[in-house]
Order: sequence, then C-alpha cells, then structure tokens
Amino acid sequence: MHSNGRKTPLFDLIVAQKARLTEFAGWVMPIQFAGLRQEHEAVRTRVGAFDISHMAKFQLQGTQILAALETLVPTDLSGLQSGQAQYTVLLNPEGGVIDDIIIYAQGEQAAVIIANAATHDGDWAWLQEQLTPQGIRLTDVSDDRVLIALQGPQAATTLQALLPADVDLSKLSAFSHLTTQLGGETIFLARTGYTGEDGFEIMAPPEAGRQLWRSLMEVGVTPCGLGARDTLRLEAAMALYGQDLDDQTTPLEAGLRWLVHLERKGDFIGRAALERQKAEGLPRRLVGLEMQGRHIARHDYLVQVNGETVGMVTSGTLSPTLGKAIALAYVPSAQGKVGKTVDVVIRGKTYLAKVVKKPFYRSPNRPQK
Repeated sequence: MHSNGRKTPLFDLIVAQKARLTEFAGWVMPIQFAGLRQEHEAVRTRVGAFDISHMAKFQLQGTQILAALETLVPTDLSGLQSGQAQYTVLLNPEGGVIDDIIIYAQGEQAAVIIANAATHDGDWAWLQEQLTPQGIRLTDVSDDRVLIALQGPQAATTLQALLPADVDLSKLSAFSHLTTQLGGETIFLARTGYTGEDGFEIMAPPEAGRQLWRSLMEVGVTPCGLGARDTLRLEAAMALYGQDLDDQTTPLEAGLRWLVHLERKGDFIGRAALERQKAEGLPRRLVGLEMQGRHIARHDYLVQVNGETVGMVTSGTLSPTLGKAIALAYVPSAQGKVGKTVDVVIRGKTYLAKVVKKPFYRSPNRPQK
C-alpha cells in the first residue's frame, strides 16, 4: 500500500512497532502507534518521541548569514547569538507566507534551517535564488539526517541520561541548541518542538539516529505518530503550513504579529505589503474557536454569521486534554474578538462556536526562553 512514498531512516523500526502508516508530503509516515489518545497523553504527562525526519533540513555557510536572511523574513535577527534559534516566516513580495521555518544560528559563518516537508522543493529553490547571489552556500541534508522530536515534561531527564557527561540540558534554555557526540557521531540538538511542551529536536546521521530511537524505546518513551502531533500542536495553537498558513496569508492575519518587527529592521521582501496592511487594518484574522457542543469543526468547513458565509475553518479537532472541540478559523476582524459567536456549517447544519483566546491549552511544563 505504501511502497511508493519516500521512507525515513527509521522506517523499518517504525514498521516493526506496528505503526499505522499514512502518506504525508510524499513520505510514508506513522499516523499512530498504540492510539492517538494514549500518545497525546504521554506527551502531555510524560514523554513521547516522533520521527520527523521527513522535514526539510538545510545547512548554510558563508559570511553575514543572518544579515542575508534578514532580507527574507519580517523578524529582526540582529540579536540572534550563536546557539540560539528563531521561529519566523519566509515571505513573498505580497507579504504572503512561503513557509514557516526555524533558523538555528551557529556562529557568524553557519546556520541550519528546518522547514516543512511539503514545502521542501519551493523553499530550496527560493533560498538558492535569494541567498546564492549573496555568497551563501546551501547544502540540503534532508535525506541523510534523522530528526527526532522528544517532547513532554520528562523529555529532559530522559535525554540527559543518554548524553555525554559534559552536556547539561538544564543550562539549555528554550530555543537554544548545541552540538555533541552520540555513538561516535556528531549530533545537533535543540530545545524546540511543536507540541506546546518542553522538549528537544535531535538531528543525527542515520545510524546514530536509529540507535537513539532504539535507546528511547528501551527506556519506555512512547512512540508517537502524526495524529498526536496534530492534536498537540492545535491545543497549543501552533499553525500548520498549508492549512493555517499559506502564500495568500500574511503573518499579521495569521496572528504572528510578534514575528513582524517593522520598527526594528530595514527592508525585507514583503515589507511594503505588511506596512500597507498595518495602516489599513486587517481584513481578516486567524482566531481560536471552541464549539459549543460535541460537533467537531474540520479543515475547510464554512464559518457563518447571520446566515452569511464570512470565513473558513483551517484546523479542527476534539482536544484530548480539554475534552472540547476546538478549531482555528479565519474570520473578518470585526468578528474575531474574544467572546463573539459564529456558526460553523457541519454537514449542512449550523452549530454554534465561540471565539476564545489562543492558545487553547498552555502547558505548565514549558521552559522559559
């Protein structure tokens, strides 16, 4: 059934764990192992591991890397120190989001960018086109690195036990990263993630990555699939590219105003469009919705006010942690204030939803930056 998709270096280990598989962005990936609810709860209360080796991984080398990247993103990168990371967005000239990425600064001469699997080819072409003329060399290591996300309140103690004695994870703050040795290989680990919990993303050569996965399983870490990754990130109101973000949507509309530093930085691609939008006001915005019953709002369901369609649901699920149906949706700015109500059309009928504050769930375990 899944013979045609690309497979990560952990694929055979995952098959041996009897994962249910799915096709995602051309890759064959685990959707779940024991079950979505158990996996979700493991990450919220203990620790879970995800194979995210399908994600795009680019290495950058050259001088003035951050200055070059400054021209592609709305975020001020000038204060980013070696060993620190920044979540941001690549923009097109219209201010639309090409992709959301994390930039990991590695001194003056090097950086790593982790981007989405589905946007790999477009991102690679865009970065090459924009950065190569500025003297920056890019290497695509997407296929020859394992990427494991270890997430949950016990992630640090679990990982610490597997690392060399000279690495102290308690000194690694959120959005910081380091390189170290594991199984004789150099690995890169960052205190980042996509679940709203404390956790780490570890990039390693294939054999070291496979050994790390085995070691994590041996100490009782719960293997988790894309299903739980989606419910976890949605509770934390983290955007999914291709659903909540796209190249027709600006970061201001998507609720990512905190990434847009118009006063603090010079020119960048899309700046004029964002300035115009800020001056004229946002036509629409991404809001959190809580369904007022048990019905679940799903991607692409219509949002109505007084019988008129005004927007669309981008992501929705039944929150395992909260026991409520939650969703993200674009609605006109006037409709987007917390406490307002809208109707969601589900199979031809309308159901009431309330605009609520994001995130839907804030973990007590998240480390501070």
